[in-house]
Amino acid sequence: MQHKSICFIGGGNMTQAIVFGLLKQGYPAAHITVCDHNETKLALFAERGVQISTNNEQSVKQAEVVVLAVKPQAAEAACAALSAVDFSDKLLISIMAAISSQRLTALLPSAHNIVRVMPNTPALVSEGMAGLFAPTNVVAEFKQFAQELLSAVGKTCWVEQESDMHVVTAASGSSPAYFFLFMEAMQQALSNMGLTEQQAREFIQQSALGAAKMVVEKPQFSFTTLRENVTSKGGTTAAALAIFEQHQLASTVEQAMQACVARSQEMEKLF
Repeated sequence: MQHKSICFIGGGNMTQAIVFGLLKQGYPAAHITVCDHNETKLALFAERGVQISTNNEQSVKQAEVVVLAVKPQAAEAACAALSAVDFSDKLLISIMAAISSQRLTALLPSAHNIVRVMPNTPALVSEGMAGLFAPTNVVAEFKQFAQELLSAVGKTCWVEQESDMHVVTAASGSSPAYFFLFMEAMQQALSNMGLTEQQAREFIQQSALGAAKMVVEKPQFSFTTLRENVTSKGGTTAAALAIFEQHQLASTVEQAMQACVARSQEMEKLF
């Protein structure tokens, strides 16, 4: 991919995941600038050779690509501070949940090339999953760069309708937390049964890794088939799954993901 100059506005967890993931893939640190007012966050990037700044406007003016990575409630203030910048020749990537491209255009009228991205934190280990959306007017070169940028730290998937970004938030943006919660609960259960915390973690993390790898390397098998292949009739796995079914795990998961989508839709109206 081309090594364009990139400026990240906001140095939070997602910026860290993407930037450190890019560095792992060999992206030049000198081509990356992170702007934030938190000195502790900036120090993390400086240690890796990344350029740091507290002057958003100056840094953005010098960048070819600008990544807005602030919280949605800070979008208006962040864009107001950049209102004097001409974005007409820049690629603007937003990783802010629930902020529509229409809203971004209203906040930054000179921004004609906007790509919305919903990444997730596994980008830190180059195993991210990002959903992308671009209005029809975005030039192909910028769409390609946005895809290559996120592909450097994981997989990507374009959606044709911007409304689908709410669903993407539930599908990948938030979903690592679902898995972490499940593993956290398993660890606690195993600890209650007598294993040490470290023993429990080793069993869980390797089993999760192995299960995920089977899904990736055996695409000819559905999730249902993979589950059934582990489940002997009347056996131990069947006994465990019966409890999940008794407590309506599938329904609980669907309700949780719908709640994620609903909150994303609500936030779009708020900010």
